[in-house]
Amino acid sequence: MSQQQRAVRIANCSGAISDPGVHMYNQAKYGPVDVITGDYLAEVNLAEHAEAMARSSHPGWAGTAWDGIQQSLDLIHEKRIKVVINGGALNPKGLAEKIVETVQQKGLNLQVAYVDGDNLTSRADKILRNIRSGALHHLDGANGDVHYDDQTLAFLDHPEKMPIVCANAYLGYRAIKRGLDEGADIVICGRVADASPVIGAAAWWHGWEEDDFDALAGALVGGHLIECSTYVTGANFAGFYKYEIEDLLNLGLPIAEIDAQGHTILTKHDELNGFVTTDTVKCQFLYELQGNIYLNSDVKADLTNTRIVEQSRNRVHVSGIKGSPPPPTTKLAVFYRGGYQCEGTFNATGYATAKKWDLQEAQMRSKLQEWGLLDQFDVLDFQRVGVGAENPDCQLASTSYLRMFAQAEDASTLRKLGAAWMFNGMAHFAGMHCTLDMRTMEPKPFLGFYPATISQEELDEGVVMLTSTGSPRRIPVGPPKKTESLKQRENYETTSPVSLSQFGPTQMRPLGDVVLARSGDKGANVNIGLFVHTPEEWDWLRSLMTGDKMKELMGTDWKDWYFLERVEMPHIYAVHFVIYGALGRGVSSSRLLDGLGKGFAEFIRAVHVPMPTKFLNGE
Repeated sequence: MSQQQRAVRIANCSGAISDPGVHMYNQAKYGPVDVITGDYLAEVNLAEHAEAMARSSHPGWAGTAWDGIQQSLDLIHEKRIKVVINGGALNPKGLAEKIVETVQQKGLNLQVAYVDGDNLTSRADKILRNIRSGALHHLDGANGDVHYDDQTLAFLDHPEKMPIVCANAYLGYRAIKRGLDEGADIVICGRVADASPVIGAAAWWHGWEEDDFDALAGALVGGHLIECSTYVTGANFAGFYKYEIEDLLNLGLPIAEIDAQGHTILTKHDELNGFVTTDTVKCQFLYELQGNIYLNSDVKADLTNTRIVEQSRNRVHVSGIKGSPPPPTTKLAVFYRGGYQCEGTFNATGYATAKKWDLQEAQMRSKLQEWGLLDQFDVLDFQRVGVGAENPDCQLASTSYLRMFAQAEDASTLRKLGAAWMFNGMAHFAGMHCTLDMRTMEPKPFLGFYPATISQEELDEGVVMLTSTGSPRRIPVGPPKKTESLKQRENYETTSPVSLSQFGPTQMRPLGDVVLARSGDKGANVNIGLFVHTPEEWDWLRSLMTGDKMKELMGTDWKDWYFLERVEMPHIYAVHFVIYGALGRGVSSSRLLDGLGKGFAEFIRAVHVPMPTKFLNGE
């Protein structure tokens, strides 16, 4: 099974297009690593690149990925480090060719390859037909309890106004591994799944076969843990408040040491700032999950019995993941022109804020109704953000704001919002104030998102080996040899719940006084994982956090048409939920202020619950 005895050291250099190139350089410079991987793509990046490429104003690849390669190429050559990144975005061929030119100019001995087969935009008409006919299902379509946002299928009725601009399938590790097997030093990918570069690197290093499912699943989780930049070294961390600000500056990125069984040790370079603890690892582990089964186009990972244990300072061991054959389908991210949107914010200070917002909304809606325009909006939302402090010590502490958010098929409809506001501009409530720059009220186009599934048999996945002389050599890899249909996701309450009264006296305190958590977006859905630290706290958490309790904690944010799933991961004392539909059509078109769902966990942690006093004393 293994061509290498020791674990492979895989250092991540990016979790989003914003991560600068210096991260790749630092990962190469500050210690021994075998492979550098990087994830530059959020779902919407590809669509934005597609629009810009159509205007000939963007090369189609991530500029920060190219910057990292430029800074690091000499070190990569000197230390013989392999590089696998998805920074090729919509144009992996173009980025790979640009790297080849630089390699030749520098006289370096590096083989470059790129993975293709993910970009299906040329099939847009067929994709539309297949979605209409049901041949291409919505990602959540198999669950009859899940309902979609009202606008989810609007693009099917208006293909001329809402054309598909980008359609990319999520590829796995097989083409990456084949490129490395063929001698590639740098493999440039487009839309591969976030963890696929790590799986491909580990599979190449250890010589895994396609049916080494437990090992592949372990590497899938290892990739998941490091692919989000500094999220496992101190960023986006619910327990950050226990650290000094200096400890949280200039965080270094993580390293996954993956052994031949797929077990992972999370660590980092000693010279770089940050920290790797069981808490940072658990938070990242619970981020953007779909439940207890984590999917990749090459393997399914069962997370139920995951164990996360500290070995030593900045070294955390992850094991217990079980693998099984992948589904016959993979995710297809379809983006289309969704129409236009705009927003504006208005401030209120002090007394009777709720009545002030009632008046502002009524003024806007009544005028639009009078003009016969109210029904032309797809979305018209008035969101009350924040609560002014009682007995404030300054005006800012007494101020909150109203966010008006609107979407419509035509920009002309949205322009009437500004006119409606101006009509009532001098009839405002007491003390109304806002920015004098109203550019946010100008309509701008937005992209809608439709997550579909597509048969892996329909894809032509392959790797192209580039050479300084001669023609490129393309090697197709074909679909996975063995697949297994997806089962219905697990959804259950805890077994043998404990009476909450047995934990003794309580105080009404924020849930976050004892519980850490992480949340994120999964298309139209938001996930949240919550965990504690001791067996007794676990009995309390699993008994407290029922599905109904989560709905209660969400307050007025819970809608009856949402659907909720709940599972447990007992070895890390975690309860995990997915709330289907909460993000509307997804990040690129969500009406929510927190369209990425990242703040959801912190909101839930701030809600008061009857907290056992002994847990507070222990804290």
